[in-house]
Amino acid sequence: MTTAESTDTRGRIVRAAAELLERGGREAVSTRAVSAAAGVQAPTLYRLFGDMDGLLDAVAGYGFEQYLRDKREQGETDDPVADLRRGWDHHIEFGLTRPAFYVLMYGNGRPAGASAAGREAAGILRRLIGRVAAAGRLTMSVERAAQFAHATGVGIVLTLIATPEAERDRSVADLARDAVLRTLVTDAAPSSPGEGLPPLAGRAVALRETLRETLRADDDGPLTAAERALLEQWLDRLADGR
Repeated sequence: MTTAESTDTRGRIVRAAAELLERGGREAVSTRAVSAAAGVQAPTLYRLFGDMDGLLDAVAGYGFEQYLRDKREQGETDDPVADLRRGWDHHIEFGLTRPAFYVLMYGNGRPAGASAAGREAAGILRRLIGRVAAAGRLTMSVERAAQFAHATGVGIVLTLIATPEAERDRSVADLARDAVLRTLVTDAAPSSPGEGLPPLAGRAVALRETLRETLRADDDGPLTAAERALLEQWLDRLADGR
């Protein structure tokens, strides 16, 4: 099989599995069902994807591509908090309009970062929160804030998906969003980094994000990689009060 033929077959298998997923959920995506729908033999699936987890990762990436494309095209404004709010709303909307893909990505007990799509989605969230930190408006470390926002958002979406549509109250997602923002973000941008936050935590957050933006891992800066890692660890502990 040529490279072009292999790519075409791979795409056909992923599309077939995605259709099965949307029609019948994860249980419908079996080796036999996918092979029949794509018109291939079972060994072809394993040759191209390694195992079922590999196929499911590809299907999740296929389903999330529109979400990720919209995220990439969303762009940035001069208000990082508004951008974070908009990102939350987009995440909720995708989960409720494409529940099968969302549950595949976040509801199967596997780390979302295990797939390329999951890593990109996590990276987008981290960048959104990083911009809030760079503006001096984050109340904790970027990593803790990203984990908090992610856990809350995913929990809300999975809960709403599991709730019968007739009983579903989508305003719960708005309430959760506002609660998250109240926890993560100061009321107004300070005139200097760290102003308006607890002095130590605020300055640690601002310095941590400045380091991330200005000292790239491959730069020849004044710190060794080990020194930088230790400094970042200290700043995170100061930012989070640990």
